[in-house]
Amino acid sequence: MTHQTTTPDLAGRAERHRGELRVHCYRMVGSYADAEDLVQETLIRAWRKRDTLQDPERLRPWLYRIATRTCLDFLGGPARSREVATAASAIAEVRWLEPYPDVLLDGAIARETIELAYLAAIQHLPPRQRAVLILRDVLGFPAEETAGALEVTVAAVKSALQRARATLRTHLPARRADWGPATEPSAAERAVLRRYLAASRDGDLSELTALLREDARQTMPPVARVYEGRAAILDLWRPVYEGPDAWGAWRSVETVVNRQPAAVNYLRAPGDTAYRAVNIDVLRIEDGLIAEITTFGPELLPTLGLPATL
Repeated sequence: MTHQTTTPDLAGRAERHRGELRVHCYRMVGSYADAEDLVQETLIRAWRKRDTLQDPERLRPWLYRIATRTCLDFLGGPARSREVATAASAIAEVRWLEPYPDVLLDGAIARETIELAYLAAIQHLPPRQRAVLILRDVLGFPAEETAGALEVTVAAVKSALQRARATLRTHLPARRADWGPATEPSAAERAVLRRYLAASRDGDLSELTALLREDARQTMPPVARVYEGRAAILDLWRPVYEGPDAWGAWRSVETVVNRQPAAVNYLRAPGDTAYRAVNIDVLRIEDGLIAEITTFGPELLPTLGLPATL
């Protein structure tokens, strides 16, 4: 059976799956930029392999199989070191971690499968275990289909899944099971975010102190350093807002990435006439307080639809 009769519109039908395939690649590699490249490579490989699609109704799992193989090839190659360091914070250990814009997420994707804590935790898994976990627990693929995608036995899939789940539990936040399958920040989380925006704008260290849990931490991928505890974070922030070397005036814009509340921070340095984007702070909030801040550079702003200057 030839592709001319079975898949006359393969390219168009495959393109409709680009968004979910990009999320799959993102889960596999933890980097939005790499996921963009990998989903494009997946679609190119799919076109080249179009003769192997025996059943057009099985296009979606066929594409996921190709995407998974594409990611495994990438993770096994020399493109980037993927060693996960041993450190107190899972996120700090994953230097290549990048945020994912909510505007590109399908409405059905739950926070628990896309949040930064989950993305960082699964990077601790060997690539094949990671693929098994995502295909089985996130996407709900049957064991037989997962085995076919990875070219292993069903017994190997079951063993890998058991090991992956055990490892994952050791790297997720302690109360992560209580968060629930939300698809957007709650009203309470948005209220905390807005207090954070106002305090950042005003340089109000007293309010920022009140918003942080005592054991809060801040990380800044790709920088490997971790700021553990409220006092360490405040020591980092204090010279930014106070004293002769204060950076300038601040404005912040509310956004959402990885289903988490986030602030895009803009700085107007002394002598400048514009506010220029400096970073994106992604917040993890527990019991009305900020438990973790993951700070990224402003490179994602065009995808978020936000300007580089205000």
